[in-house]
Amino acid sequence: MKPRVMSLVIFTCVVGLLIAPVKINFLDAIFSLIAVALGSGAAGALNMWYEADLDSLMTRTCLRPIPTGKVTRNQALVFGILSSIVSVIALYFFSNLVAATTLAVTILFYVFVYTIWLKRKTPQNIVIGGAAGALPPVIGWAIATGGIALEPIILFLIIFIWTPSHFWALSLYKFEDYKKANIPMLPITSGIKTTKLNIFVYSLILYPIALAPYLLNYSGMIYLLLSIFLSSYYVFTSYKLLKEKNSIKEKKLATKLFGYSILYLFMIFTSILIDKAILSFIIF
Repeated sequence: MKPRVMSLVIFTCVVGLLIAPVKINFLDAIFSLIAVALGSGAAGALNMWYEADLDSLMTRTCLRPIPTGKVTRNQALVFGILSSIVSVIALYFFSNLVAATTLAVTILFYVFVYTIWLKRKTPQNIVIGGAAGALPPVIGWAIATGGIALEPIILFLIIFIWTPSHFWALSLYKFEDYKKANIPMLPITSGIKTTKLNIFVYSLILYPIALAPYLLNYSGMIYLLLSIFLSSYYVFTSYKLLKEKNSIKEKKLATKLFGYSILYLFMIFTSILIDKAILSFIIF
């Protein structure tokens, strides 16, 4: 069920839920989040069902349950389908139709659009497919409000624009893995130099989008200062990677950027929560 991926999904969903202007029953919130977690895990299971042949070729994924024989492909398929259905029904029961529908779209998009259609066919797989991973804060907002607004869409855009640079950094230091599995990631199809340029460009695009919560008066000065610091370091690290010509240092920088990108997203969303909490306290 990819628990590490699931943890980031749940965290961004929780942020969407907590910053919403409507507060819901605690138990409904908990069960709704469990349903989202189940849906995320179901999508991960279906992804591993379809990509079992690729997973067995890559050092990063060869120890997953299907390649190691702990789970058969048929078992993963049945588990993924049943978990998807249960998660959507449960979310509808504990929250509302909008949240359940958004979760269903997320699962279907991740499985059919990203995993089955795009991943093996185009280097833009992660650019388009990243939309699935960007929807959790929208789901969280919908759980609380029963609708969708501009604020969660901004959070969606932050994750959506962050995703390519995050995964392209991974594909740089796992270049041989992706090449062996014949997955058309950007370094394989367009070269390392082009990939580094794209990472830098996306880090620049991400900068103003990360500031948007403040610019649109959804967050305050605390978020502004933290987001400026975090985003500036992201751009700086991406620029260093772009300019690095030594292959060994290049791989180390790509690894560093990948690790920082995870911390970056976590801290950006944590900053939103901290800012909202302080603002609410002042108003109270």
